[in-house]
Amino acid sequence: MAKFKEALERGKEARRQQEEPVGDVEVGKRDAPMADFSEQAKAWLNDVVIASLEAAKADVAGEVAVDIDTAPRRQVKALTPSIRFQIYRKRELEKAPRRTFTVNVKVSGAVSVSSPGMVTKDVGNIGDRSDLRVRTLIAELIEDAAKGT
Repeated sequence: MAKFKEALERGKEARRQQEEPVGDVEVGKRDAPMADFSEQAKAWLNDVVIASLEAAKADVAGEVAVDIDTAPRRQVKALTPSIRFQIYRKRELEKAPRRTFTVNVKVSGAVSVSSPGMVTKDVGNIGDRSDLRVRTLIAELIEDAAKGT
């Protein structure tokens, strides 16, 4: 767990350095034409959520498993794309209980994470490229899985 928290801090610092505008680059981004909502939502899910899950998966590979389902069959052409992932503790002798989480993008651009038995948590908006809220929630979910809850 310590490795993941250290990686999270390094990621926060790198993100702060990347977000500093250089010249009129920030103005150019604002003036660019908006892409199709579905494509923009998919790009956000890939850039923020999947990248965060992949980083977490690499950091906790010995203790906890993170399985990512990037293209649920029933939502391949959906207007509001989603991603499912599972987090579970790796146990040698018994089958570990798996919790399945769904990251949903609403038409408003709001992004939330839900699971059966869990209150839906807001993790941002597709207009915000920061992954801080997503990484924090993933860290909490991994800690819960490591504890066996």
